[in-house]
Amino acid sequence: MSGTLTIGEVLKTLQEDFDDITISKIRFLEAEGLISPDRTDSGYRKFDDDDIERLRYVLRAQRDRYLPLKVIREELDRIDAGLAVDSPAGPDPDEVAHLRGDGEPMAQDQSLLPPIGTETWNAEELAEAAGLSIEQVEALVGHGLLPRTPTFDAAALRVARLAGDLLDAGLEARHLRMYPQFAERQFALIEQLVAPVMRQRNPEARSAATARGEKVAERGAALNRALLGNRLRDTLHS
Repeated sequence: MSGTLTIGEVLKTLQEDFDDITISKIRFLEAEGLISPDRTDSGYRKFDDDDIERLRYVLRAQRDRYLPLKVIREELDRIDAGLAVDSPAGPDPDEVAHLRGDGEPMAQDQSLLPPIGTETWNAEELAEAAGLSIEQVEALVGHGLLPRTPTFDAAALRVARLAGDLLDAGLEARHLRMYPQFAERQFALIEQLVAPVMRQRNPEARSAATARGEKVAERGAALNRALLGNRLRDTLHS
C-alpha cells in the first residue's frame, strides 16, 4: 500500500482477515492510544502503512493470544522503545520487526459496560474525538442518545462513535431514538431482577447480583443481534 487511507478504506483492507472489525472498533483503539493516525486539516483520519500494521498487531494479539488492551499497549511500548517483548506466547518476530521498521511487511473488545475514566470533553471536543460535526452531536443530545450536560465522559464518547457509524451509513439522528428507548426497557427489566438483592448489605449477594445483571444484559444484546441477523438474512439473502 502507498499513500494514506481513510477509516472506511482501512475497514475494507482489514475485513478479509478480521471479520469482526468495525469502524467503531478502530475508533475505540485510537481512543485507547493503541494507534495514532494523522488528521487532515478538516479532521479526517489518514492511515499509513505503519498504522495498518499496528492495527493488525493489536487485532491479532486480541484474537490469537486473547490479550487485554493493557498488555497489548505494554508490548507496543516495548517495541517502540526497541526492547524485546517478554510474553509467554509472544508475537511473531516478523511482526515486531515490521513495527520497528526493520523488517518486511507482514501478511495479515469492547465490553457491554461503558468505559470508566476521569477525562471529559465539551461538545466541540466530543465532536472532534468522535469524528462528528457539532450539529450531529447536538442532534444526538436532542434525540436522547447523549446526555444534556456541559461535559461528556468516556461512556458518552463511546455512544457518539457508535452513533457516528450509523450516521455514516445514511441514517439521521432522529432514526436512532429507538435505541435509547429500547435500552431503557431492557434496563427496567434487569433492574427488577437485581434491585431487591442490591439493597442487601451482604457483599457476596450484591456481587452475585451484579454478575447476574451483567450476564442478562450481555445475553440480551446477543439475542437482539441474533434476531436482527435472522431478519436481515431473510431480507437480504432471499
